[in-house]
Amino acid sequence: MYTRILVAVDGSQTSRRAFDAALALAKAHGAQLQPFYVVENTPIYFEAPGYDPSVLRNRLLEEGKELGAEFAMAMAGQGVKGEMVVGEASSLDDVSTAVLKAAAQFNADLLVMGTHGRRGVQRLILGSVAERCVRQASLPVLLIPSAAGSHQ
Repeated sequence: MYTRILVAVDGSQTSRRAFDAALALAKAHGAQLQPFYVVENTPIYFEAPGYDPSVLRNRLLEEGKELGAEFAMAMAGQGVKGEMVVGEASSLDDVSTAVLKAAAQFNADLLVMGTHGRRGVQRLILGSVAERCVRQASLPVLLIPSAAGSHQ
């Protein structure tokens, strides 16, 4: 039985499917749910002449607030307790590290994440946050594939 579920969200359809799955699990188990949104501060962009990183960061923070409001309504509608948390990744703590730290701080007993199912060069270049979390996690991780909920 799960009592504390953390779900990593980023606004994509894949993460929305993960949220829906986590919400259903939280309701079924009477668990508390914590959606976790990570603002990624990508240092490569900071070196561009004339680039102001605060514009992107502020927009990402705003997106996190918007998602938090949307998810809070969905959770209240299902009678699930919890609230959205926004974290920040850095050059020292990448997204997967931030997610795992948030899960530990929340004392989660399940981590739910969406996975885009990238393969080959795309996966090599973009990496897989979900894969890194699975490899480094000390708690169960439920991966919801991007095709979940489709007619495939």
